[in-house]
Amino acid sequence: DGYGMASVVRRSLSTAPRLQSWADSHRQGYIDIDKFGGKKPTHIVVGAGSAGCVIANRLSEDANNRVLLIEAGPKDHWWDFRIHMPAALMYNLCSTQYNWYYHTTAQHHMDDRVVYWPRGRVWGGSSSLNAMCYVRGHAYDYDRWAMEGAEGWEYANCLPYFKRAETFDHSKGPSDPYRGHDGPLRVMRGACENPLHKAFLKAGEHHKVGVTEDMNGFKQEGISVMDMTVHKGERWSSSRGYLWPAVDRPNLATSSGITCTKVLFDGKNAVGVEFIRKLNFYGTGNIDSYSREKMYCESDVILCGGAINTPQLLLLSGIGPSDHLQAHDIPKVVDLPGVGSNLQDHLEIYVQQKCTKPVTLYDKSSWKFPHNMIKAGLEWFTTRKGVAASSHLESGGFARSDDKVEHPDIQLHFLPSSVHDDGRTNGTCHAYQVHVGPMRSKSKGTLRLSSKDPRRHPILDPQYLSDERDLVEFRSCIRLARELFATPAFDEFRGEELAPGADCKTDNQIDTFVRKLAASAYHPSCTAKMGKSSDKMAVVDPLTMKVHGVEGLRVADASVMPSIVSGNLNAPTIMLAEKAADIIRGKNPLQKSDAPVWHH
Repeated sequence: DGYGMASVVRRSLSTAPRLQSWADSHRQGYIDIDKFGGKKPTHIVVGAGSAGCVIANRLSEDANNRVLLIEAGPKDHWWDFRIHMPAALMYNLCSTQYNWYYHTTAQHHMDDRVVYWPRGRVWGGSSSLNAMCYVRGHAYDYDRWAMEGAEGWEYANCLPYFKRAETFDHSKGPSDPYRGHDGPLRVMRGACENPLHKAFLKAGEHHKVGVTEDMNGFKQEGISVMDMTVHKGERWSSSRGYLWPAVDRPNLATSSGITCTKVLFDGKNAVGVEFIRKLNFYGTGNIDSYSREKMYCESDVILCGGAINTPQLLLLSGIGPSDHLQAHDIPKVVDLPGVGSNLQDHLEIYVQQKCTKPVTLYDKSSWKFPHNMIKAGLEWFTTRKGVAASSHLESGGFARSDDKVEHPDIQLHFLPSSVHDDGRTNGTCHAYQVHVGPMRSKSKGTLRLSSKDPRRHPILDPQYLSDERDLVEFRSCIRLARELFATPAFDEFRGEELAPGADCKTDNQIDTFVRKLAASAYHPSCTAKMGKSSDKMAVVDPLTMKVHGVEGLRVADASVMPSIVSGNLNAPTIMLAEKAADIIRGKNPLQKSDAPVWHH
């Protein structure tokens, strides 16, 4: 079949054999297509991640739509604490069960290191794996999108969709100009009960960066309590908020273990998708067998695979740079050189300080102390409270690297503990750290196919630190972190600096430290950007979400961002999907916001 697999080709909705219901719900390749009574779906949504869950929910609100949601990973089963326990996030960073487990190419400007990129492969996507930080970015990010060609995506147009998506536990209700009060996504304010969080918040008062009441409201700049997508002690992913409440609708069919391999075209009209699935299920042995099948729809194919899977699927489908398609012997549907280009991400570094008091998470989050781990787990399982009920990134902040910068370009996440190896290994002593990095790096990279086999990971080359200005910004980041840790707020806790270390002083030494230890903040984006058709690097029309040059194919996920936002990406991705859903449904946009924004 071209992929080196023995497979069966099925071309209709009704020819796949039916298995026992218990096997259907557990096997690796399952589609609940019988809901449609033999009719074709109206829409096929590819990817049940942060955006796909939103799109599937909103489109299926219309009883006239039949929505098929395709997901390569498994369901986020209620019984798996590794997803739903906030403090258990490290487990999935170290496993491939729910994780695509991507890696970049060797990065020339980072000592030729290969950088780890986890991405969710499960219902909820990366919102089922992430650290649950709810950060919207800055208002000017969205105004910049509009200036970059994303007409209609100014902050005044986006803020109403942030609000619609959210139920914030500190919302002032319908009159709150910034925060939502009745949306599907539950957002809580961090408790910050640990004395180290209190010290970090106090440090903002001692430093010129200052403090802010709500980094997602009027003023982003300053040190603040952080918001988290956690509700009653459990992770609140997009699956939990959007997909599970809609899963019993008769016009929404879900799936798991279904890997989309290409979009099918009739000329330049998208008419369906090709996919593969493993056919082995519990009780059939260990040998994998595959089915390669096709599914057709009446209206649109909507790609929600994220900044890696969406451009990969576009390329596999014949949409992308002509020379790259030709190199892989893929028939061209349309030449769009922007597919897989403009790849942007956030790099960050850990500044770590030894703690002189035993108030960190060191003896509460490591199996070196099994009695504490068991105690925390039992408390969470029985009450959904305690140390396991938080991801512990409860305070943070934003700052400007220079007074001439218009809005914050540095982000900080504070953790009352220390971790290593991209967050996959606990520290070895009582310590605290701040994750700090530039928000709008100048370096941009590419995504390209490694093979026409859709099971092969694409080639990811973010070209980190290829622009020297990014290193200059990192120097400002580390200087700021050190200044905050040097304030009187940390006097009673401050031990020796563990990283970068007291000997790291000069610009060259700091640059060496960054090249050696900087890691991804796991925010890849912008690989199929929105823009006008006159922009040869634009892939998606911002007014329709349609892919330029074809019909019946839309994209709604982080890949369409024209440029990366100043903060974490989950909240902006969910907002983007909320707004895109109204566009796809042909609904009038929500009324513009006139909420003011703080200017320094």
